[in-house]
Amino acid sequence: MYKDKKKKLSPGEEERISREQWDRYTRARDNGHLEFVDMAKKCDAYYQGEQWDYADVANLDAEGRPALTINTILPTINTVLGEQSTRRADVQFKARRNTDNETATVLTKLFMQISDNNKLDWIENQVFSDGLIMDGRGYFDVRVDFSDSTEGEVRITAKDPLDILIDPDAKEYDPKSWTEIFESRWMTLEELEEAYGKKAADKLRFIAENGNTYGKDSVEYTETRYGDTDDNFDYVGTSIPSEDEYRMVKSLRIIERQYRKLMRKEFYVDPTYGDQRPVPSEWSEAKTKKFAKTHGLNIISKMMRCVRWTVTCDRVVLHDDWSPYEDFTIVPFFAFFRRGRPFGMVRNLLSPQEQLNKIASQELHIVNTTANSGWMVESGSLVGMTADDMEEHGAQTGLVVEYNRGSNPPVKIQPNQVPTGLDRIALKAQENIKAISGVNDSMLGTDAAEVSGIAIQAKQNRGAVMIQVPLDNLRKTRQYLAEKVLNIVQRFYTEERVIMITDEDDPMKPREEMTVNETTPQGDVINDLTIGEYDVVVSTAPARDSFDEMQFAEALNLRQVGIAIPDDAVIEYSHLARKAELATRIRELTGQEPPTPEQQEAMAQQQEIQMQQVQLELAKMQAEVQKLQGEAQLNMAKAQETVEIDPQLKMAELQAKLQMKQEELQLRRDLSSATNQLRASQSEQQAAASIATTVLKTTKPADRPPGE
Repeated sequence: MYKDKKKKLSPGEEERISREQWDRYTRARDNGHLEFVDMAKKCDAYYQGEQWDYADVANLDAEGRPALTINTILPTINTVLGEQSTRRADVQFKARRNTDNETATVLTKLFMQISDNNKLDWIENQVFSDGLIMDGRGYFDVRVDFSDSTEGEVRITAKDPLDILIDPDAKEYDPKSWTEIFESRWMTLEELEEAYGKKAADKLRFIAENGNTYGKDSVEYTETRYGDTDDNFDYVGTSIPSEDEYRMVKSLRIIERQYRKLMRKEFYVDPTYGDQRPVPSEWSEAKTKKFAKTHGLNIISKMMRCVRWTVTCDRVVLHDDWSPYEDFTIVPFFAFFRRGRPFGMVRNLLSPQEQLNKIASQELHIVNTTANSGWMVESGSLVGMTADDMEEHGAQTGLVVEYNRGSNPPVKIQPNQVPTGLDRIALKAQENIKAISGVNDSMLGTDAAEVSGIAIQAKQNRGAVMIQVPLDNLRKTRQYLAEKVLNIVQRFYTEERVIMITDEDDPMKPREEMTVNETTPQGDVINDLTIGEYDVVVSTAPARDSFDEMQFAEALNLRQVGIAIPDDAVIEYSHLARKAELATRIRELTGQEPPTPEQQEAMAQQQEIQMQQVQLELAKMQAEVQKLQGEAQLNMAKAQETVEIDPQLKMAELQAKLQMKQEELQLRRDLSSATNQLRASQSEQQAAASIATTVLKTTKPADRPPGE
């Protein structure tokens, strides 16, 4: 994308663009991003169990005190992550205008293929966990990738929240309302040369080695002298290497900025529906007018906010052009969002977690001091050991102490008692974590054995309500993500493509081919994805394993109450090996399995042969009847008064046989028609069974107890 030819910038223009880029970046960095980075790193460390400051641990070690970590944040967050993993996204497109339901269904299948190709479930889990842990922020990145296909494919990735700087003035969740967004990352000179060319890398090397940079937040150096260096960032000014110190360039900061800017654009307008589509910017005026005349479209021009994409590294502009996308490539997920201030779940659990760790450490310290609280010894009273020996070995089991006759025996110092209520304070800290997060014992699976199942179910439902806010925000993000994919598909999937589709109803079946934007010899386009408007419907569906178990249990319950659930449907919901083959054999035994194309062809050929045989027999009998009729007429001419009975009898017999054959032919025709009707009826029954299965699958998860 960035290697395309572009207008060469003058030194003055490059300096102006790079300076403006740096100023906008520092504004976003200093207005909340640095505070977010500190809090996000702290929350991530607490989730991983690193919950003590190094200075505090050193002080406690020096005093002989323990520093315990009772990480209750880990199971709490994992429980919410587990809730998300059981609620997979089910995205469907519905035709709104200038399209049909068949194309909407094709678009739904295409989105499923894109999701499968990008492993979207795993990426979504990463983004959701970033939002919960990294102080509320997770990001998808959606763009067209040409690394695997020259036609381009939709690529969805998860971005590091620490690298993304959102608009400091943003007040809404939807990125369409934002003015700008940054992605900042460090790259070595070798990586820069690979991505942007040797000329840009050499220019940056010269700037960095001469010290004419924007500061330590723009360029990192590797010191070649001995001794420690100052790791603190100098965000203001530049740093020039001294003569006695030569610094090699370690890495440089790349700043990608997507921002909105006004520009005049031309649009095609459908006079019937009023739909507007932008005219490709690379088209000439003649081509634009010819296309409009051919398709009966109008052309209008208006000012609108378009996305500009600028990439800089220190004082060098690496890319500056209009974005090929209509909107930002970043799709955010915020666990909690309040008027432009996102935050995560871990942030509010830090204080009770610190309280729990300190109380647990204090309790252990008191227990440790109880075992060796010290001794009171009269000076010179010990025999064979000194006071120092007593201090070192006084807590050993089976210790024998000998003291001088007439002196006072050693007396053990009474240790401090565990303060009353210290254990209750620890329990309060644990309860605070559950109350703040909304994750109770039932959701954690730590309820006591004597608690009833109904009570556990009620508590689980209540806990699910408490964590509904981040799940609702995830649903909002899924909506934005699906709309973004739809926009890219309609903009870039313009040529004929063959897509491999997996049947979600039966994932074990081989993939099937589906062609989109297919042009017929008559010039019609089948499955045209580039036109029309669609509604995006996002719902949730349980994970495949739990979904099959739930469907299997419900199918058995329905059979127990008398509903005739087919045997093959029950087997397909089970976890048996080769269940598809077993279900097919059951349908064959019961006559419900429709014949294969080979079987249908063989049956049709057999019926055709039988009908041909009957027709030949009829023709033969008709010839014999005509022959006998001729003989009878000849005999009647020879002797009118003589009655020839034999030919008359033969003719009557043949006519009777002819009538029987005609009835047999009609019977076979009726039988063939009945067979066709039976096949149609079987197809209808199969469709009805499929509809019933779909209804059974789409039963609302809220109607069932969670965890089933």
